[in-house]
Amino acid sequence: MTYIGIIITYVFVSNLVLSQFLGLCPFIGVSKNTESAVGMGFAVTFVMSLATLITWALQHFILVPLNIVFLQTVTFILVIASLVQLVEMVVRKYSPPLYQALGIYLPLITTNCGVLGIALISVNESYGPMESFIAGLSAGIGFLIALLFMSGIRERLDTEKVPKHLKGTPIAFISGGLMALAFMAFDRALLTNLIGG
Repeated sequence: MTYIGIIITYVFVSNLVLSQFLGLCPFIGVSKNTESAVGMGFAVTFVMSLATLITWALQHFILVPLNIVFLQTVTFILVIASLVQLVEMVVRKYSPPLYQALGIYLPLITTNCGVLGIALISVNESYGPMESFIAGLSAGIGFLIALLFMSGIRERLDTEKVPKHLKGTPIAFISGGLMALAFMAFDRALLTNLIGG
């Protein structure tokens, strides 16, 4: 698959949040305001990009040659946890308000199934190192876009009359479902027509 095909696939066609329903915890938890959504989106994009590249290298230079592929999931989680710790230290030092706004959701990037998901997808699709990096970057951008859309919707819903029993998380899930329906317009047929593959 071409680089453009990978970008379109993971930003729109196979958006981790809206098509594959991975990473819903930060999607719902951090999308209450745009500032937090942007911070989380960039943090997840950074972690996804580097995680896919590092896990590709570990898979091809250590796990497969040593015939220890059964340690793949544990190894990938360790890489992701290390990257999250790096992001957490940088955000805490350079942006304390953002660190406070993200709260518990920043360390939870470690357990964000979207980050592990794109690393595993990259390996299973037999992507090369650059393709893996672009897949991770694109999946992160798709995550950021979904968070931005959701934060815009939720900020608007705060000013609207929403039935009492739907306020908060229930209306967020309904809105997320409607967004997922909208993203279903991006499908493999569209991708094939746009770039031929």
